[in-house]
Amino acid sequence: MKKVLVLIFVISLFAYLFAGCAKKAEAPAPSTNNSAAGETKKDEQKPAESKGEVVELSVWHYFGSTDGPIFEGMCEEFNKSQNKIVVKPEFVPREELLKQYTIGLVADKLPDVGMIDNPDHASFAAMGLFEDITDRVKQWGGGDQFFEGPMKSAIYKGRIYGLPQNSNCLALWYDVDMLKAAGVEVPQTWDELAEAAKKLTKDGVYGLAISAPKNEEGTFQYLPWLLSAGADIEHLDSPEAIKSMAYLAALVKNGYMSKEVINWTQADAEKQFATGKAAMMINGPWNIPAVKQDAPNKKWAVAKVPKDKTFASVLGGENFGIIKGRKVDAGWEFLKYISSPEMSKKYAEGTGKFSPRKDVMQDSTVFKSDPILSVFVDQLQYAMPRGPHPKWPEISTAISTALQEALTGAKSAEQAMKDAQAKVSEMLKSK
Repeated sequence: MKKVLVLIFVISLFAYLFAGCAKKAEAPAPSTNNSAAGETKKDEQKPAESKGEVVELSVWHYFGSTDGPIFEGMCEEFNKSQNKIVVKPEFVPREELLKQYTIGLVADKLPDVGMIDNPDHASFAAMGLFEDITDRVKQWGGGDQFFEGPMKSAIYKGRIYGLPQNSNCLALWYDVDMLKAAGVEVPQTWDELAEAAKKLTKDGVYGLAISAPKNEEGTFQYLPWLLSAGADIEHLDSPEAIKSMAYLAALVKNGYMSKEVINWTQADAEKQFATGKAAMMINGPWNIPAVKQDAPNKKWAVAKVPKDKTFASVLGGENFGIIKGRKVDAGWEFLKYISSPEMSKKYAEGTGKFSPRKDVMQDSTVFKSDPILSVFVDQLQYAMPRGPHPKWPEISTAISTALQEALTGAKSAEQAMKDAQAKVSEMLKSK
C-alpha cells in the first residue's frame, strides 16, 4: 500500500518540479561516480559498517559547474581525512532528483546520502526517505549554530531529518541614481515603499518589479509579504494575510508595478531592473552576476525587504539528509564534516552562496566586507522556510493561484485568500 501511495505522490509533484524558487543548477560538474547509486539494502549495510571494512558512501547532488567542483573537492578532502569511509558523489539533474527519489522508494534504488531543495524536505521525510537524526544532532551539539529558518526546513513533526547545507533569501534591490533623482530615501516600511514606487514610476519606468507567476517562484516571492504582516500559511484568510495580498494588488492597480509581473520569472525581473525599466526589485543573490554583466555601469545597492510589522524574507537553498536505513553511521560522519564551520565556510566563500551557520556568516570577512552580500546576510536572520509541510507543493499552488487572481483583478484579495484557505485547510490537517 505504501508503494502505491508513493507512486500517487510523484504524479502530484510533476508541475512543481519544473518551477524553481532560485537559480537552477548549471551544466553538470564532472562526477567521480557514474554508476548506479545506492542499491545496497538496509540489512546489507550494517555488517559493512560493523566489521570495520571500508564503507562506500554514495551521495546524490545537483550542484552545477560552478559549485560542483567545490563540493566534490570537499568529498575528496573527507576521504583523505580518514580511512574508513569513501564518499562517491554522483550528479543527478535537479529536474530529475525528486522523481528519482520517489521511484527509488518503490524500487529500492537510492543513494546513502541525498541533497534536497529545502521546501521539499518535509514532503520526503513524511514519505520515509530520510533518517531521523534528532538524537545525533543533539549529541553533536552543533545544531544551535544554524540560523532558525534553515534549521527549521529540515524538521518535520519536531524531529530532525537532515542538515541545511547552503541558504539564500530575498532582499530589495534599488537603482541609486534613480532614487536620488526622485528625492527618494531607501524605503524601510510598506508605506515608504508604496510612496517611493509612486514617485519612481514615470517615463516607462515602474517603481518596483517582482516575480509573480503561477508556480513556486511566485509563492517564493510572495511569502515575505505574508510573513511581514504577521500572517502564516495556516491562516491565509486572516486580516493580516489579506492585507499582504491587497498591498501587492494595489501596487499593480495603481500602476507602480507592471501587470506583467504575473508572467515574470526572477530572471525576468532582473532584466527589467538591469535595463532601467524598474527602479527597484525584489530578488536574490544568485542574480548578482547577472546584474553586473547586464548593467556594468549601473549604480545599485540592496536593502532588507521593507516591513509591515516586522522584517521578513523567505528561505531558499538546499539540505542534505541520510537515506533511511542505509549507511547511517557513515552518512552522519559525512554530514557532520560538510556541515562543520571550516567546510561550510569553504563552500560559502568559494561559491558566493550563504552558509546556514550563524558563526560562519558572522566571522567571514568575505561576506562582512561586501556591501551587497552583507545585507543578504543580515536579511537571512529573518528568512523562514516554505512550510515545512509534506503537502507543500499543493499549498504552494493554492498560494500562487491566489496571487495571480488578486494581481489580475480576477478576484479581490479577500476572496482570493479565502478561496486559497479553503483549498489548504484539508492539507494542513495532515501536518
